[in-house]
Amino acid sequence: MFGIVRPCSHRLGDALRTEWMAHLCGLCLALRADHGQFARIVTNYDGLIVSVLTEAQGERTPAQRRTAGPCPLRAMRTAPVARGEGAKLAAAVSLVLASAKVRDHVADRDGVLARRPVAAAARRVAAGWDRAGARSGAALGFDTALLVDAVDRQTGIEALTGPGTSLLTVTEPTETATAAAFAHTAVLAGRPENMAPLAEAGRLFGRLAHLLDAVEDKETDAASGAWNPLTVTGTSLAEARRLADDAVHGIRLALKDVRFVDDRLVHVLLAHELRTSVNRTFGTATCSHRQPGPSQGNPYASGGGSFGAPGPYGPAHPYGGGSPGGPGVPGGPGGLPPQFGGRSPEPKRRGFWAGCAVFVGLFCTCRICCAKEYEGPWSRKKREGCCRDCDGCDGCDCCCPCDGC
Repeated sequence: MFGIVRPCSHRLGDALRTEWMAHLCGLCLALRADHGQFARIVTNYDGLIVSVLTEAQGERTPAQRRTAGPCPLRAMRTAPVARGEGAKLAAAVSLVLASAKVRDHVADRDGVLARRPVAAAARRVAAGWDRAGARSGAALGFDTALLVDAVDRQTGIEALTGPGTSLLTVTEPTETATAAAFAHTAVLAGRPENMAPLAEAGRLFGRLAHLLDAVEDKETDAASGAWNPLTVTGTSLAEARRLADDAVHGIRLALKDVRFVDDRLVHVLLAHELRTSVNRTFGTATCSHRQPGPSQGNPYASGGGSFGAPGPYGPAHPYGGGSPGGPGVPGGPGGLPPQFGGRSPEPKRRGFWAGCAVFVGLFCTCRICCAKEYEGPWSRKKREGCCRDCDGCDGCDCCCPCDGC
């Protein structure tokens, strides 16, 4: 399960969590119903926002829900799930964007995709997803060629990017694709007046998704020599954070111009959870449901010369300050092992198909949602289950600075 909007059940509450799960399961089942079991692998947290937006703009009807049978991901319980045009559009968009991701991995010759037979098989899968997404989109009046064209332009833009290039030039194709998907929800809901503000919200959402992905992968890409927009353009993390904050604020302003019938879940996902996603990516998130860790309430976790933090002489030193670092010196090469405060080597990324296999295992055992910590299927970075990453927000005023929130 991938995506930047990973809400916590503590923040959603029972009612909104049920609604969120209905859209997540609805997307998964729409993929299965229209495109087969294997297509369910492209289910993602961000894709369901398309379904949420569609439903939020119209009156709720009984036909928009059905009771799904037992599922291992719901601990073999039945549940109400969303159905209808919103879920189908979310499925079509998810397929096309997942196809683009596969082609990108093939072009980069990641892992086993460096082998020609595997790359050829991956291209066939991607082409099949493109065709399936196009069929589903056409049935809904949505031209997925807009998404394919935007993604295809990404390669050319990246080839021309260098130091000094605006980061927004690199994010433009993603912005265009998400703007088209968000705007079409207004068409499906019969609210043409909402198309312009939703397109703006989608454009900024695409920008934010691209930025956060670049920030999360920056260190890994640097170690492997992979292309990263922040590194190539020379954009600092401070500037990336400024652009991310501006995008979150712009999304909130755009949503104020949208006429919703019930915007509670939309507001939580695109106002509160996006802010949480930015904080999490840039390392400033906190959670009241976990014990304080190195950056959460530990008075010895920050500041020059403090426990586990960089000191005046370099890397982390367990007794304050750093050490110039030599073999056997804490903080230097060959120093303390990881369990005593030393630094672990950067994990080697898995290939695309190996990552897919691990993802299926994590997904089917619910570890992505419920585990205290798990290893990312592709990046192998330590991650936390989405229901563990929460800040204990029980109300709107405590964490949302937007006007009229």
